[in-house]
Amino acid sequence: MSTKVTTDVGCSTGIAEQVNSSGAYLRRDTQQSVAGPELNLVGAAPTASFQWREPLDRKYKHVFAIHSKPRTSCLSHESADVPSFLGFRNLMVLVLIVGNLRLVMENYMKYGFIISLQHDIRTDDIRMGALLYSLIPAHLFIAYLIELVAASRALLARSKTNKDEEPPKLRAAWMLIAFAHGVNATLSLYVANYVVYYKIHHPMIGTICEFHAVIVWLKVLSYAFTNRDLRDAYLENCLTPEIYASCPYPQNITLKNLCYFWWAPTLVYQPVYPRSPKFRLSFFLKRVGEVIGLSLAIWFLSFQYAVPLLKNSLHAMDKLNLPVILERLMKLSTISLVIWLAGFFALFQSGLNALAELLRFGDREFYTDWWNSGSVGTYWRTWNKPVYHFMKRHVYAPMVGRGFNPIFASIVVFTFSAFLHELLVGVPTHNVIGVAFAGMFFQIPLIAITSPLEKGGGQPSVVGNAIFWISFCLVGQPLAVLLYFFAWQAKYGSMVKA
Repeated sequence: MSTKVTTDVGCSTGIAEQVNSSGAYLRRDTQQSVAGPELNLVGAAPTASFQWREPLDRKYKHVFAIHSKPRTSCLSHESADVPSFLGFRNLMVLVLIVGNLRLVMENYMKYGFIISLQHDIRTDDIRMGALLYSLIPAHLFIAYLIELVAASRALLARSKTNKDEEPPKLRAAWMLIAFAHGVNATLSLYVANYVVYYKIHHPMIGTICEFHAVIVWLKVLSYAFTNRDLRDAYLENCLTPEIYASCPYPQNITLKNLCYFWWAPTLVYQPVYPRSPKFRLSFFLKRVGEVIGLSLAIWFLSFQYAVPLLKNSLHAMDKLNLPVILERLMKLSTISLVIWLAGFFALFQSGLNALAELLRFGDREFYTDWWNSGSVGTYWRTWNKPVYHFMKRHVYAPMVGRGFNPIFASIVVFTFSAFLHELLVGVPTHNVIGVAFAGMFFQIPLIAITSPLEKGGGQPSVVGNAIFWISFCLVGQPLAVLLYFFAWQAKYGSMVKA
């Protein structure tokens, strides 16, 4: 039996109203008396025709339907629209700021202002460092002289070939050229490392000289390898990249061309580079200002925050107090990350862009978005493009081209990189203890673990990105810094005095 009710809403004006499921009102003309028509609320449809309208006087405010259709929670996987996490990002930034401000206040209350402009730097270190730094590029000019001889031999051979004469036997000459390049490159690295390790005590001066020596050494290798292949292509009438057409071999063997490569922000030699249309003074000055500001920030953070924390960790390291060491690593990870990020921005974004602007060097992709890396391998391919390009062009690609397995070629690349990292850290600190080498070499299993986590098409993986950041922020840099600082103090510092 159905239940019937009689509407008496607005009957004096001849209008009946009802609320629909979405909260809007229904209207119909009744043309009835006060009693009006009957509405079946159990299931029968009303006989009168209804029209949608938005009434001026909403009388029924408590009956419109809230739950009108199925919906999912916005964080559920079934949600059609992915929500923005901008608010969470802002929250994390605020938490980082507040947390680091607390560390700043704690550091000031504990140590006060400990920055001093006076540093214990020996005069002999400054003199020897300046002399070594200025002499390191001489090996590039020796490589130029070697290539000048090779180019003259190539021109002579080409002229005889064009005259249908018997071409001279060049195999012995090219072997002598390769031997001369090998001796020059070896002496370049050996002499610099010997002077830094035995003659320069201060680690900062030694680090600056060591970095310069490794950069010039890599440039010498690239200059020799590239010109060797250009020379062979010249003698065999083979095609070279189109961009080289404006300066073909051997026209590239000039002092001007060499000096441009010497200063260019790249480790890979080319006779010609893409160039920017003009020099922008304002852009250059901004980048230089950023380098100066960030360098001062790194200096302040290192001596005010990192050094006291490292000194307070020596006793725990000496006693192998693992809980305290772990706590110190976590505390050091914050300041080391800030210093590293500041150094990255100062070098790759500001410094290299300033140098590129000065030389109108056009290709300025010195890095890509490595912070989104879904695997450790992606990080090493994206954070330092100059080194990556050198390894790919002069180590990986030649090995694969000669039939070596790509995995084996990658292992060789990381072994070579590990060797360079140990030189850059161990030699200036006078502690070649293998930590930097092991840290780089053990990137290989991390790459094997995280590469399958990366989605198809190179899309970043959340798990892979987390593994990268954990290995980078906690296990990697802070642990290496702590170990090398402990080794330095054990050899020269307060632990020796104790």
